[in-house]
Amino acid sequence: MVSDPKNEEWTPGSFTKNFSWGRNSNGLRELHHIIRLGFDNKIEDVPRDVFRERVAKEGRPVFVPINFFLFNVVRDGVSLLLADELVFQAITSDHSPRFDKLALFAFNFSFVGVFKGGKPNQRYPALWARRYISDMVARKYRWDTSQVNANDIQRFVDSDARYKAKTSRKLATNLNYLYSVGRLAEFSSPEVERWWVDSLFLALDRLIEDRALDKISTAESQYREILERSSFSLIAGQRSLAKEIAIKHLVVLYIACGSRDRFSEAAVKNRTLTLPDISWMVSNDQRPKGAVHPSNPSILKSIPWACAMLAVYAGFQVISADELDEFDPEEFVRRYVKTALDSLKEKNIIPTMSVEELMKLTRRR
Repeated sequence: MVSDPKNEEWTPGSFTKNFSWGRNSNGLRELHHIIRLGFDNKIEDVPRDVFRERVAKEGRPVFVPINFFLFNVVRDGVSLLLADELVFQAITSDHSPRFDKLALFAFNFSFVGVFKGGKPNQRYPALWARRYISDMVARKYRWDTSQVNANDIQRFVDSDARYKAKTSRKLATNLNYLYSVGRLAEFSSPEVERWWVDSLFLALDRLIEDRALDKISTAESQYREILERSSFSLIAGQRSLAKEIAIKHLVVLYIACGSRDRFSEAAVKNRTLTLPDISWMVSNDQRPKGAVHPSNPSILKSIPWACAMLAVYAGFQVISADELDEFDPEEFVRRYVKTALDSLKEKNIIPTMSVEELMKLTRRR
């Protein structure tokens, strides 16, 4: 369980080793590739040893990904790496800036579980990063990331008694570089963006699994509460009213899709048994679908294809995989408004505005 901040101990662990991220323009492409390689392009839990063997065959570094970015758990005496939102995005989407920001959020959030042979402080291995973001970047700098640099990071850890390592320069320079390639500067937007939406799902995945390590079950009615009590809203960029409203809709979608079971086709099918027949939603295209909330088309979430019908009953509009890749919020609003106006006409209710006039009123300025 998350420790009391006052009693934390910060240790750099293997983070001070050179991960070889490559050129700045590569972003976190190396991490994206290693996740695909280690999970064998499948959204299924994998033994930690198997993951390491797959990565070792290509001679790539592995400890930073499995100790700082992915979630570990021990089941029946076997250390596993869990398939969660970060893995889902890596396997179902090409590498992109959106993946980089989601991965950087996962690092800063710093929930990675436990594994055989691991030390207690490795359960939350980057608390120094979590506190730097929450205390300095979010609270003090108000997401003015121009103030983030290696010297500032080093001063922060050196001045805190919770940091237990003898040296701090390598940690500071590595972290600053990670923030550059992971696009920390783009966290400052108050808008609801897809990486932020994915981060909310990832945060819930990690919080639920972390509580399960302490044999604490989490009811669906508690999801909003545990999210609010966590550091999510501080770590996931600039706060805004739009994001606070989006959280309410997204928690409903997360629950509707099966929460942690959303990647299990069998589990999702069981949830659909109580729904009316909506076979029109079923297709042979098993690529992820898009779920868009009508109140704000920026609330766009890629979901497993089997969850599509569940998303509809959560109040979302579902779009195809092709539409997801080329999603245009304005065009979505235009179609949605036109459908509503056509429906009114069928009921002999004459609208007083055209689609274009309504668009002018609702378009962001």
